[in-house]
Amino acid sequence: MIADPLIRATGLAKIFGTTRVLNGVALDVHGGEAVALLGSNGAGKTTLLRILATLCRPSKGTAVVAGHDCVNDAEGVRKNIAFVGHGAHVYEELTARENLKFWMALGGGPMAPSTLLDALGAVELDRHADDQVRTFSAGMKRRLTLARLVLAPPRVLLLDEPSAGLDQRAWKWVEDYLRTLKESGSAVLMTTHSFNRGLEVADRIAILASGRIAFDAPRGDLASSEVERLYALHTEEPA
Repeated sequence: MIADPLIRATGLAKIFGTTRVLNGVALDVHGGEAVALLGSNGAGKTTLLRILATLCRPSKGTAVVAGHDCVNDAEGVRKNIAFVGHGAHVYEELTARENLKFWMALGGGPMAPSTLLDALGAVELDRHADDQVRTFSAGMKRRLTLARLVLAPPRVLLLDEPSAGLDQRAWKWVEDYLRTLKESGSAVLMTTHSFNRGLEVADRIAILASGRIAFDAPRGDLASSEVERLYALHTEEPA
């Protein structure tokens, strides 16, 4: 028997004023699977992630994450997900260590100092543990947000442009982390504009266009050039 998907969107629509951003999105993501979501600017990729993260209510349709309805059981969803948005979302006046302490306290309790330092070490920020985050570069702030994932691996990980602001070394760490997370049975849904970063770790590629999933297929042996062709075909936008 095939297990229920950890992410299931059915007929999702979202309207902002007179603008229909999503128009009947249907998408499943199973445990142990990573899906790369492509689409042009304004296609609704971030809106879809925000609905799944319970940060935005759909105008129509349903979204279920880890067995919990995103509207009727938002708290149940939040206990099972991690959402890393496009921005760093860090507290500038706190140190890196203090940021992690604060985030983990919100998640249910304090962590041992050594555990916090290990998480910072995983993203190569342990030498900056007691530096104020306002002194960090954009890439360092981005890595700090990723340190949270080391402390509390989620059942469902939602990533909005995860390669933004990361150098090649940091992105290699993200790829390794995502592979390990998939092996543990978690599901990953990530948006990307890059045809070079993100696709290698993806099991499926979905293209969002005209408010719907216009293409959804296994990554398989698709070359980047073929993905670019499919992207241009469905979005009518050069890759």
